Amino acid sequence: MTTPELVCSSCGRIYSDQWRCECGGVLDFAQQPLPEHDRPDPGQFDTRDGLWSFDMFIPVEKGPSLGEGMTPLIPSSTWDAQFKLEYVSPTGSFKDRGATTTISHAIACGADRVVEDSSGNAGAAIATYAAQAGIDAEIYVPASVKQSKLRAIERAGATPVRIEGGRQAVTDACINAVESGDAWYASHSWSPAFFAGTATFAYEVALQRDWSVPDAIVMPLGHGTLFLGVYRGFEALSEAGWIDSVPRLLGAQAAGYAPIASELHEVPEGENDVADGIQIREPTRKQQLLDAIAATDGDAIAIPEEAVQTELDRLHRKGFYVEPTSAIAPAALATYRESGTLARDADVVMPLTGHGMKT
Repeated sequence: MTTPELVCSSCGRIYSDQWRCECGGVLDFAQQPLPEHDRPDPGQFDTRDGLWSFDMFIPVEKGPSLGEGMTPLIPSSTWDAQFKLEYVSPTGSFKDRGATTTISHAIACGADRVVEDSSGNAGAAIATYAAQAGIDAEIYVPASVKQSKLRAIERAGATPVRIEGGRQAVTDACINAVESGDAWYASHSWSPAFFAGTATFAYEVALQRDWSVPDAIVMPLGHGTLFLGVYRGFEALSEAGWIDSVPRLLGAQAAGYAPIASELHEVPEGENDVADGIQIREPTRKQQLLDAIAATDGDAIAIPEEAVQTELDRLHRKGFYVEPTSAIAPAALATYRESGTLARDADVVMPLTGHGMKT
């Protein structure tokens, strides 16, 4: 396998295998692959290889796969929107998209052991794909991690490392292990390969809509692994000439954990502990997220706990058995419509991600 060049977004240094630039900046692939042919007839597009069916856009070669991607896109009259059902993914979340590409990149770089820090879903996904690849994994998690997610990590054969303190303490402990050891950092917020995987969400939405795009995508926003990947995916489709426009990207952050929304608005007081999967106060790629919002005439807002719980109950009653964090997107959709940010008849797609697992 070949390893594509990485470039620092801050200083422009070039690397072949590095998790962070010497200047502290985040790294991205130096080139975004694009197809040399016109967009195919959607009815003739072969999707049997899941998200890897879009390998013409993916900068890493295929490694371990469990059939991830090509999740259903269905209409919902209750929310007057389309839901993309990411919770039917192999480990139950969109993080499988990034895990397959990240572990593929790790293998190309010669890694035989990876580490990751996660509040749950990303750790379970990295652990599962590392197991599929036959490489060891350690997953740094909060001491308060849900038992269901801890079991998912352990059953994949990975070693969970429980860290006391907040989410940032978990990341700090993992980075210390990376810098003092010989493990490859399979980070869902630092690894550019992870975003190359989540970009496939955009490719699939466009294909499933016959190469048309919605007016807006409303998404949960923590570290922004889906948000930024979706932006890059639609930008790549636009550059390839496969779509005519890029949708607005609208983020939903948990009150009390809203560093992006607070750059744009006054945010409500209090903390949202229902949407625990996006309790991130210092997103790794904050400036890139703000740039993506500006480029798409997007936005980000903070949503209180009560609104998320209300939408979670509604989702479950309608048969969408998702985890609590996922409900923040439809909660935000209601707010965006009420404020006039989105027209009532706007064409909207939202991801539903994460199994409704018990604690």
